[in-house]
Amino acid sequence: MSTLLEISGVNKSFGGLQALDDVNLKVNEGTVHAIIGPNGAGKSTLLNAIIGKLVPDTGSVMFNGQDMIGVQPHQINQHGISRVFQTPEIFGELTILENMMIPLLAHRDGAFKPTLWARSDAQADILEKAEHYLADVNLWGKKDVHSASLSRGDKRRLELAMCLSQDPKLLLLDEPTAGMARADTNNTIDLLQTIASRGITMAIIEHDMHVVFSLSQRISVLAQGHVICEGMPEEIKTDPRVREAYLGGAEV
Repeated sequence: MSTLLEISGVNKSFGGLQALDDVNLKVNEGTVHAIIGPNGAGKSTLLNAIIGKLVPDTGSVMFNGQDMIGVQPHQINQHGISRVFQTPEIFGELTILENMMIPLLAHRDGAFKPTLWARSDAQADILEKAEHYLADVNLWGKKDVHSASLSRGDKRRLELAMCLSQDPKLLLLDEPTAGMARADTNNTIDLLQTIASRGITMAIIEHDMHVVFSLSQRISVLAQGHVICEGMPEEIKTDPRVREAYLGGAEV
């Protein structure tokens, strides 16, 4: 199985705080890889280093054979990495369809041009794509609904559709079920399982162990900025280092 993302010897400090301490991690193509750990473990710092929001002090972030250190976030996105934020990043004042048109127009034209918004001829060639992606997440029937009125789960579905329209090689998800009711969480798990079944690689930061063990084939555990262990879900469940560092000694 080929490695799509390889993080090697990454360190990042903020003053006297060592946020990342010699982090080494591989995400294999076509897998779902979870990154877990207690608050303050360095998970968000690591995610920001992958997408170019932070530049590590040392180390490399290799994606699809290319080092992403120093590459701007929008260029990293063009290389094939899309990020789903903890709080869904959508435009609440726009309808679901209008939200969907934004990344499709940007992907086609290289950048979104507001002057094209009102031109029916500019939209006609991507309406079919919009229908495809929205139907894929079961939102086409709500296409004229303003996004601000959606449930947390439907906002996440819309954001996922917008990300998938960019044809990502790697989908990064930062606590994709945060703030959701259990029904929305289960529906999101089902959707992510469907996406994963198509071979899309995912790296997930998540605190909900039900989500982690439902989705991931491999798990890395961060504590105090360092990867303390990595393995398959069943190995992580029984690893005493995980129970001590992440779960206070309790069983997973």
